[in-house]
Amino acid sequence: MPALDTNVLVRYIVQDDLAQFAAAQKLIRRCVDEQLTLFVPITVTLELEWVLRSNYALTKDETIRVLSELFSAEELSFESDRALEVALDLYRDKAADFADCVHIALAVQAGEQQLWTFDKNASKTPGAQLLTRQT
Repeated sequence: MPALDTNVLVRYIVQDDLAQFAAAQKLIRRCVDEQLTLFVPITVTLELEWVLRSNYALTKDETIRVLSELFSAEELSFESDRALEVALDLYRDKAADFADCVHIALAVQAGEQQLWTFDKNASKTPGAQLLTRQT
């Protein structure tokens, strides 16, 4: 199964470099035509969210929409897809950033009790616990 890097997904989504967009689109169409699923590593998903938010100034709602659409695309297979869906739901409803929500969802999926964190926003998310000097 071929895998995609962050920069290919970014070009496909934002279409800010027409030559790279065309190349990404051609690759994806070819894989779809050949009935190949494209694998997206979890690290690529984390980097994608960060790039869209920080480099392209997408709002939280816009980022959630883009990720939701990608997660539902049949031609894409995301590593730890169930944890990513849980993370996206947590991100939608909580103050924690997407990366923290992914960390929490992966810890829960692994059967761990909680994710210890110094991040106060992340600690308000189910599955996370604030670490203090008193803990």
